[in-house]
Amino acid sequence: MKIIFAGTPEFAAVALKALHDAGHAITLVLTQPDRPAGRGMQLHASAVKQFALAHNIPVAQPVSLRLDGKYPDIAREAHALLQATPHDVMIVAAYGLILPLSVLSIPTQGCINIHGSVLPRWRGAAPIHRAIEAGDIETGVTIMQMEQGLDTGPMMLVKRITIDAHDTTGILHDKLAALGAEMIVDAMARLEKNQLTATAQPETGVTYAAKITKEEAALDFNLAADILERKIRAFNPFPGAFATFGGVVLKIWGAEVVTEDYSKAQFSAGEIIHADTQNGVVVACGMDALRLTILQKPGGKRLPATEFLRAFPMIDGQFF
Repeated sequence: MKIIFAGTPEFAAVALKALHDAGHAITLVLTQPDRPAGRGMQLHASAVKQFALAHNIPVAQPVSLRLDGKYPDIAREAHALLQATPHDVMIVAAYGLILPLSVLSIPTQGCINIHGSVLPRWRGAAPIHRAIEAGDIETGVTIMQMEQGLDTGPMMLVKRITIDAHDTTGILHDKLAALGAEMIVDAMARLEKNQLTATAQPETGVTYAAKITKEEAALDFNLAADILERKIRAFNPFPGAFATFGGVVLKIWGAEVVTEDYSKAQFSAGEIIHADTQNGVVVACGMDALRLTILQKPGGKRLPATEFLRAFPMIDGQFF
């Protein structure tokens, strides 16, 4: 099929590669403008743009597609390009721009989205992070027909997977990216044969996955240890959970719940119960305790707690 593909990060690039490898004609790629990144804040192309350029696929990077928005001239140019580009369908995966009705109505077969959750749970920007943070035991991918609402369109294909106890967002992202790529190739094969049907989403069970902010990655040890452990996994690799110790902001990349009976009269939230090369760093929480297993100081490397303590000593009774 002739496909316009709209996506930006690695999650989308995996799907784009699968469609390309399956022999579909990618006639145009839409992706977000290059962004500054790294210590030098040099402009970096998105994962989708990098794949497209490597395979001689035309790329467009409009800052907006809304004719009634801040950049109407840019949006009009983008609309004209979409209308002039031969295509049957538009595939969208983690694009990052709102597609107005004027865009959704251009492809003859509509716009189809690859969404990293089992809808209607976790509509919105950060479904993988939020599923882990909430303690969900499963998630999946939904292939859906796009409409004006936020991830409200009818579902075409749904597959579920289990969220393992040690899955971080990075690990789960890769699993779902591979699953989504497999499913969108299947969906296109069905669409070519007019065998792709859509079913309305359930009206119950709707939740929203708000965009992740750096501020919410600050750990509050007044919370229960299991909540904090999920947050650490949910914010790995971005934005990275952190806590302040002695005025130094430390990234916490790994932790496990310690359920031994620590008397609340004996330990306060944020207090270090143990800090040694045998036990690692055990911190009292609002309920139970948290053993910090992987830490990182500013400018340093991620280290197992036992190694971290050799270069960054901590003492029982000190506080985060």
